[in-house]
Amino acid sequence: MRGFSGVGRSLRAALATRWADVRQAHPTRVLRWLRAGVLAMVATTALLYLVVSTQAGHRIAAARHTDRAIDDIVNAQDAARAANTTLKPVFTTGQVALIGTGTEFANDTARINTELTSAVEGNAAGRQGLTLFQFVQGQLTTCLQLAESAVRDYSRIAPQSTGTSAPTGTGADAGTRAGTGTATTADLGGQIVKDTLDALNHPEETYRGQAVARTGGLIQTLADLNALEQDALARQRHSAWLDPAVVWPLLVGPSAVMLLLVLATGSVLARHFRRPASRRLLSALLVSTGVGVVTAVLVGFDAHDLAAHPRAVHPVTLTVAPALLAAAAVLAYLAYRPRLAEYRFPRPGAAS
Repeated sequence: MRGFSGVGRSLRAALATRWADVRQAHPTRVLRWLRAGVLAMVATTALLYLVVSTQAGHRIAAARHTDRAIDDIVNAQDAARAANTTLKPVFTTGQVALIGTGTEFANDTARINTELTSAVEGNAAGRQGLTLFQFVQGQLTTCLQLAESAVRDYSRIAPQSTGTSAPTGTGADAGTRAGTGTATTADLGGQIVKDTLDALNHPEETYRGQAVARTGGLIQTLADLNALEQDALARQRHSAWLDPAVVWPLLVGPSAVMLLLVLATGSVLARHFRRPASRRLLSALLVSTGVGVVTAVLVGFDAHDLAAHPRAVHPVTLTVAPALLAAAAVLAYLAYRPRLAEYRFPRPGAAS
């Protein structure tokens, strides 16, 4: 504790000495310090504008890719539901003997494959997302193989299940089948048909009330993939470079420091020169602040809309903002020049 108190006293003594030096310094020296600080804040604003707008543009572009990938996954889900709806009547009505799985089923599964191929390019869930994409592709392949097997085996299974042989099982079961006149999926296609339909629409299994991942059919796995990419998109949209709580202080903070320097300049001018602060200096402050505020607003709009062409990095903005900040730097430099010109001392050793 004594060591910390000693360090604190030393620091306070150093600051007090430094402040005394500043108070005793010539006004022109103080003005030069203030001018350097103002110009540094203008330069900092320009640098932060370029960094924030560029990083925000990258984050928005990545989020747009993820958003498009989610749209592709949703389209794949719709195609999977359509394939399931198309496949059921093909087997239950016996059309499979004539048309196989049907053209609509083939088109729907082809569309699923196309949408997945497009969606994987915008994967934002890293290795976990890529693994799940591969798992979905494997499920789709399994569905197609099971459907083809069901079509091949139908001619062998169907005669046994449509009445060419005596019904088996209990009398109640046989009576129920005869009374309804409707063949179930197992009657018409056997277990392989049931497996084909389950590969499409089977819900996730549960264990102790909790769903077990990757135990559902293709439709359920696509829903899991959609949720995974939605979580990744949410993380992208809440990136620090798109967060107003980070963007605003970065872009407006230098202007706040610049305001303090301008107030200090006004105090020095009023005490030692009996002059108010120059309008050029105030204009430089307003321009620098305006660029920071407008950039922060544009980044907010771009992040909300996931703009295809972010306004903050639009070519016009990239041209106008640096030009305005350069003009602010010139105005700030010229604002101090008249007062500094009043004190021009000859160099030491120069001939009189």
